[in-house]
Amino acid sequence: MPPDPDPAPNPARLLILRHAPLAQPGLAGRRDVAADCSDAAALARAALWLGGAAQVWASPALRCRQTCAAMGLQADYRPALWEQDFGAWEEPGATLPDLGPRPPEALARHRPPGGESFLDMAARVQPLLQAAQGVTAIVAHAGTARAALALVVGPAALSFAIAPLSLTILTRHAGIWAVEAVNRSVS
Repeated sequence: MPPDPDPAPNPARLLILRHAPLAQPGLAGRRDVAADCSDAAALARAALWLGGAAQVWASPALRCRQTCAAMGLQADYRPALWEQDFGAWEEPGATLPDLGPRPPEALARHRPPGGESFLDMAARVQPLLQAAQGVTAIVAHAGTARAALALVVGPAALSFAIAPLSLTILTRHAGIWAVEAVNRSVS
């Protein structure tokens, strides 16, 4: 068999862990709310999943910092990893409003009043993900995991459920991204 003419110049494996559950349920978005890090066993299992990563990046959000601390991880906090800004929808206890039936492309373009669309957020997050090399652990948000998935499936990434303390794994070989796992429970 002839050698691969274009070996992967920049292989990567992203281990994206959504932060621990919110201390107060609701839509957090860019609000800096606390996490409930009381499930020490789940956090210990999550830390094992992320073990061996060459680098650990995290959103600077309080809930992500608390999750990292509870797992004993020292992270490089990257502002690009913040959750989507839901603007006027980010009131305590708020949930996403019913936007009616929309194709994924229209939903991805929809911008909440005073906020950013999924496409806006993905444009902020994806350059950082593209810069990753080797195994990179990321502690961030559901939106961050979906922005990573959008590297493979585009706006259809909005259809994926991303639970707290779940793992999403993507790999890149020869410049092509692939999905290894989505919403994998660490429980």
